[in-house]
Amino acid sequence: MSISRQEWGNVDDEPVHLYTLSNGRMTVEITNYGSTVVSILVPDSAGRVDNVALGFSSLEGYVENATNPADGGSGTTYFGAAIGRYGNRIANGRFRLNGKTCELPVNNGPNTLHGGPGAFNMRVWGAAPEEGPNSVALELACTDPGGHNGFPGTVETEVTYTLSRDDELRIDYRATTDQTTVINLTNHTYFNLAGEGSGNVYGHLLQINAGAYTPTDETQIPTGEISSVEGTPFDFRTAKPIGRDIREKDEQLVRAHGYDHNWVLDGSGMRLISSVEDPQSGRVLLTYTDQPGVQFYSGNFLVGELVGKGGNTYRQGDGFALETQHFPNSPNQPDFPSTVLNPGDEFTSTTIYGFSTAGSPDLQAARTAHIS
Repeated sequence: MSISRQEWGNVDDEPVHLYTLSNGRMTVEITNYGSTVVSILVPDSAGRVDNVALGFSSLEGYVENATNPADGGSGTTYFGAAIGRYGNRIANGRFRLNGKTCELPVNNGPNTLHGGPGAFNMRVWGAAPEEGPNSVALELACTDPGGHNGFPGTVETEVTYTLSRDDELRIDYRATTDQTTVINLTNHTYFNLAGEGSGNVYGHLLQINAGAYTPTDETQIPTGEISSVEGTPFDFRTAKPIGRDIREKDEQLVRAHGYDHNWVLDGSGMRLISSVEDPQSGRVLLTYTDQPGVQFYSGNFLVGELVGKGGNTYRQGDGFALETQHFPNSPNQPDFPSTVLNPGDEFTSTTIYGFSTAGSPDLQAARTAHIS
């Protein structure tokens, strides 16, 4: 087990570093700019190692990508970043809390997406590496001032990435506030188990343990309905190729240009919520979380304008994200699980991305791990 650090540049006169975590088989690169996962190198069934996370080869790529096109940037894909203070969308950039209306800047049509401009993905986080006999970890911390982007309360956030000997990347989230606020933290890594830049993921076999999802309106805001996946393209209860139904004439798919929806996960507590297998490489990704939902996004808005870490251009469907979360627009939907955080309380959450191969004798044991 090892963790190392190298200088990676500066943002607003703050030093940015690239950290490399390794267990001898699997290697993860993380930068304190945006608390961002830069690469995940894992072996396939034949032992060949590839990077399975989309991203850029330099800090400049992330900074430009996080900048609005009107200001000379390429537009935000959030590759690998920690997302907050509120992940996903809030309708019309506003919500009411304790009898007051909170007004937020909009950055996704009429809505606020992923905390708005200048959110967690654009911060330089404090970083502290940790080493243990069976894991290495990187603890990242940032302070979000009260009133920034209209959110009440100063929020102290910690995100800890831990790489274990079992080829698992664990993400622990912790947050506190000095005023009542809302919070929804997640990670926005795009995966391609065949290797980033290798083509689309439509042949990956995806299974999601969810019997329902939240349909959206024309601006991708949940309508408030909890709808069954039965008989729809959103039924991934049995593994199927990501691309099998993606071109169906379904209003939800047409609006989002593919999958970009919240699934209402079965069960509660820490549990296995999805599995993805690439038949070509044999790589398998198992996702565990204690969150009530997951946003499955099929890379619909990758349009060939970005060159990735491996030198290849990213196009539609070249990666997928599994953003474990509370539901989008929860502050405006009282029937959704609450995202309110009060002073004196602590928000905590854990997500684990576990990597294996289809022929691994440990795969079945991994499927039953981490059940609370």
